[in-house]
Amino acid sequence: MDDDEQLDLDEVDFAPVEETVERLALLTLEEAHDLLSLLLAVAQEGGPISPEADRLAREIAARIPSEN
Repeated sequence: MDDDEQLDLDEVDFAPVEETVERLALLTLEEAHDLLSLLLAVAQEGGPISPEADRLAREIAARIPSEN
């Protein structure tokens, strides 16, 4: 996907919820920090999903210990 391309969620095949609930129940601390980094990068880009990425980043940051 190019940087300027928008992801159309209607075209993405997601796994059925009942098959992923157990697998996605918990993140490791490392995964949480990786996700936080990704969300912060998206939030800083200023695109249409930046406000939501920023909100989610703040929510996750408030719930996990810092890396330092």
